[in-house]
Amino acid sequence: MATMTMIQALRSAMDVMLERDPDVVIFGEDVGYFGGVFRCTEGLQAKYGTSRVFDAPIAEGGIVGVAVGMGAYGLRPVPEIQFADYVYPATDQIVSEAARLRYRSAGEFIAPITIRMPCGGGIYGGQTHSQSPEAMFTQVCGIRTVMPSNPYDAKGLLIASIENDDPVIFLEPKRLYNGPFDGHHERPSVPWSKHRLSEVPEGYYTVPLESASVFRAGADVTVITYGTMVFVAEAAAAETGIDAEIIDLRSIWPLDLATLIDSVQKTRRCVVVHEATRTSGFGAELIALVQEHCFYHLEAPIERVTGWDTPYPHAQEWAYFPGPDRVGAALRRVMEG
Repeated sequence: MATMTMIQALRSAMDVMLERDPDVVIFGEDVGYFGGVFRCTEGLQAKYGTSRVFDAPIAEGGIVGVAVGMGAYGLRPVPEIQFADYVYPATDQIVSEAARLRYRSAGEFIAPITIRMPCGGGIYGGQTHSQSPEAMFTQVCGIRTVMPSNPYDAKGLLIASIENDDPVIFLEPKRLYNGPFDGHHERPSVPWSKHRLSEVPEGYYTVPLESASVFRAGADVTVITYGTMVFVAEAAAAETGIDAEIIDLRSIWPLDLATLIDSVQKTRRCVVVHEATRTSGFGAELIALVQEHCFYHLEAPIERVTGWDTPYPHAQEWAYFPGPDRVGAALRRVMEG
C-alpha cells in the first residue's frame, strides 16, 4: 500500500487506465503540459503523449461535445471541467446528447464518458469556484453521479467510472484534495498521510458504483451524506457525543438504497447533510426516500443541514459552509424529537 493524497489517487487511477486501455484519452483546460490546475494529471502527458493526454480550448460545451463523439466511436474519454462551476455551458451536450445516446440509438451507440470536475467550497473561492451542482445531474435519466470522500474511494470509483458504459459525472471535493477536512477552518490542516483511507493500492482495483459505505458505525442516528460533509459529520458526532452512524453515499445516483434503509431502520432517526444549496438539493430526494421506506420506523422528524439558498459567499464562507456546529445542532434536535 502507498500513502496518497486524493490528487495522487486520482492521478494513479488515470495512469492505470491509460496503461490498461488504449481507448482511454484525457483532455481539458490545462490538463496536458501543465498537469491541471490542481495537478491531478501532472506527468501523464509526458508518459503517454499528446494524443492520449492533451489540452483543450476554454470551451466546456466543445470539450463535452467532442467527448460524446469520441465515445460513440469507441473511445473512453475522461474530460475535465476545470471547476464544477464552469459546467453550465456543457449541460446541453451532457443532458441532450451524452445522457440520451444509448436510448435514442436503441443501444447501437453508447457514451462511456467520465467527466471529472472539482466541486465544493472551503477554499475561499467565492461564488464562481465553490458550487456543488450534483442535484442538477441526478435528475437526468442516463447519467451516473459520483462523489468520493477519500483517496481510496477516489481511485477505485474513478477506475470503475471509466470502465462503465454510461456517462458519469465525477465530482471531486477540492477541499479534500490534500487532506480530510472536518469544517474547523480555524485549526491547522490535517494531511491525508495521517488518515487510514490514504492507504491506496498502486495497481488496479475498483470500488463498485452504487455502493455506499458505512463510514462510521453507530446506534443513535443515521447521518446520510457524501463528500466533504462525511468528515464534518464525523466531527459533529464526536463533539456532541451522539453515536451517529455515518453513511457515505459515494455513488450519489444511482444510489445504494438498501444500505440507507438498513441503517435508518436500525437507528430510527435520520439527518441528511450536504454542502449544496437547500431548496431542491439532493437532500430533498434522500428525505423522500427515507420517508417512503422507513416511515414506520422513524421516531423523530428527519433533519436536513445544507448550504443556504444564496450564491456561495466569499466574505461569509463559514456562515454558508455546513460546519460541525450546525450538524451537531441537528443531531441534538433529532435525538430530542
